[in-house]
Amino acid sequence: MECTRKVTDSIYWVGGNDRRLQLFENLFPVDAGISYNSYVILDEKVALMDTVDAAIRNQFLENIEHVLDGRTIDYLVVHHMEPDHCANIDELVRRYPNMKIVGNRKVLMMIQQFYEGLDVAEKMMFVKEGDTLSLGTHELSFVMAPMVHWPEVMVSYEKKEKILFSADAFGSFGALAGHIFNDEIDYQKEWVNEARRYYTNIVGKFGRHVQMLLKKASQLDIAMICPLHGPIWRTDLAYVLDKYQKWSSYQPEEQGVLIIYASIYGNTESVANSLASRLANQGIKHIAVYDVSKTDVSTLVAASFQYSHMVLASSTYNVGIFPKMETYLNDIRSLELQNRTVAIIENGSWALTSGKLMKHKIEEMKHMTVIDNIISIKSALKKEESVKLDTLVDDIIKSMEEKDK
Repeated sequence: MECTRKVTDSIYWVGGNDRRLQLFENLFPVDAGISYNSYVILDEKVALMDTVDAAIRNQFLENIEHVLDGRTIDYLVVHHMEPDHCANIDELVRRYPNMKIVGNRKVLMMIQQFYEGLDVAEKMMFVKEGDTLSLGTHELSFVMAPMVHWPEVMVSYEKKEKILFSADAFGSFGALAGHIFNDEIDYQKEWVNEARRYYTNIVGKFGRHVQMLLKKASQLDIAMICPLHGPIWRTDLAYVLDKYQKWSSYQPEEQGVLIIYASIYGNTESVANSLASRLANQGIKHIAVYDVSKTDVSTLVAASFQYSHMVLASSTYNVGIFPKMETYLNDIRSLELQNRTVAIIENGSWALTSGKLMKHKIEEMKHMTVIDNIISIKSALKKEESVKLDTLVDDIIKSMEEKDK
């Protein structure tokens, strides 16, 4: 049974949802599933904007047939060649033999890599920055967006209805329900957390390239954004663009403190909780506390992009950093997180090494400030040592005040 949605009178969503998938890219938990978005533009010519993952192939093909109602596809526009969006090119070539494939030259190279023996060279319509494609009353113009987040990526702008087909940019984790296709959605309440987790983990490393795309997008009159994952952005465009501006320039969304702790028997956890209480008592309103062993690292990465200040509290483990804390540190370094102030708490019963090692990893990153006052705890925090936490609270507040100037 087909499952399509109208985006406008002449543009249809023909994608689908995968609510069975547990790990997106076999890495990121998607408890709420994932959507794979594809769009059909019906005009004198018909354009299909990308395909979907192989997991929902049958639904996708049924959706297309229903919308086409006997017509054919004239153009398949390929914005991105990752398999969750290009897995049906071969089937579409078989079903619609006169279909042209629109993309840049890297797209052909990747089609040849993914599809051995599929000869589409003569079907290719190569486009570059600024090229246009008329479908009748609708006209697509193409904007190259390399490394957002693969080298072949481009986006397209439909001039008549002022729609940006944005590839993986402005995407989000989460399957779609019916209300996401109208104006009733509250993006700030319903989608920003999964949009942040998606951006920071999938695209976060390529902030400089996202900044380039944002600069190009600022020259367009955009009324709607249609990404390849997640909801269609019909309202609050200024809100999501501001979020992308901050995320891609590695600027925190808010002044607040993110506390991430690695605790084996609960003593380091107690220190983290005590610190959070003291910060709250001093008027800090935005505080988040996570157990690195219980929380998926993708959530920790997203929170790291959100808050201005971080406190990393780790037990020493085998004379090193607690393994899951080390994994988290490696991730934020790989994603090139910048412009954060970091405080460090270490704990150890017979070796106090985690603090020094964490500090070294943070200092390897760009534009990171480490508060000099590293707190060392031997096994458990004693009452007479609690003044150390008060001093750290003072240091964090002072740092916030300096950044506000």
